[in-house]
Formats: sequence, C-alpha cells, structure tokens
Amino acid sequence: MTVMNLDKLDVWVRAKDFAVIIYKEVIPHLPAEEKWNLVSQLKRAAQSIPANIAEGHGRYHYLDNARFCYIARGSLTEVQSHISLAHELGFLSDEVCERITAHAETLGKQLNNFIAYLKRSKQGEKEFPTGYTVRDETERYMTDSSDELPDTY
Repeated sequence: MTVMNLDKLDVWVRAKDFAVIIYKEVIPHLPAEEKWNLVSQLKRAAQSIPANIAEGHGRYHYLDNARFCYIARGSLTEVQSHISLAHELGFLSDEVCERITAHAETLGKQLNNFIAYLKRSKQGEKEFPTGYTVRDETERYMTDSSDELPDTY
C-alpha cells in the first residue's frame, strides 16, 4: 500500500495490525448472541484506530493530525474496555486478555509518542495564515424561510 505513504507510518501499521489481531484472536471467541452487541462495538472501535490515524495523516496540518490521533486513542481505550468486559463475562481466557492488553498498551504508548512528535514538529504550520486554528466555529444555519430562528440550537 502506498496511499499517502501510510505503509511507512509505523503507528498506522501497528494500529492496523492490532485491528487484525482483534478480528482473528478475539472475535472468534465471542458467542453468536453477541454479534449485534459486543462484536459489533469491538469491530467498530478496532477499525476506528487505524482509520483515524490515516485520516489525520491525510490532513497535513499537525493540529488536525493530532486531533484525529486523539480520537484514535479514544477508540483504543474503547477496545480495551470491551476486552475487559468480554474477559469478565468469561468469553476470553486470561491468556488472550493479557496478550491483547499488552498489544493495546504498546500501541497506546506509540500513539502518545506520535502525538507528542506532531506537536513538536508543527508540520503544515506554514501552509496556513497566522492565527489559523483547527476548530469549527458555530454558525447559525440560515434557510430561505422568513421565520425567525431560535437563538440556541
């Protein structure tokens, strides 16, 4: 894969590998009746980690990139929560839970280091005018109707 050089971004590669581990080593141990609950949530959270790292990487500005990495870190924590629950419900052995937890902790440290690197590097800072901030300002939504809009939404 060479799209935007993601294959050269070690944190993304490890996050993708972690998602594959969840699919191959955790999902098969979960009961069929959890297909629409725990399995669905776990898959979504595991996929979200590399997806958000990739989206941030494609934004070019370090503030956007860091913001998406924070979201990825939140998804990683969500996976850890689901793994803990699955273990306590007896769906996962101690060995599988410990191995996945160790992978998650390693990935979390790498993600934290990547976020720190992004903040130090300030990549893309010069591409935007001084005072550029990465946040959406709340704007009133206007329609063609002459009806007055409420002050709060």
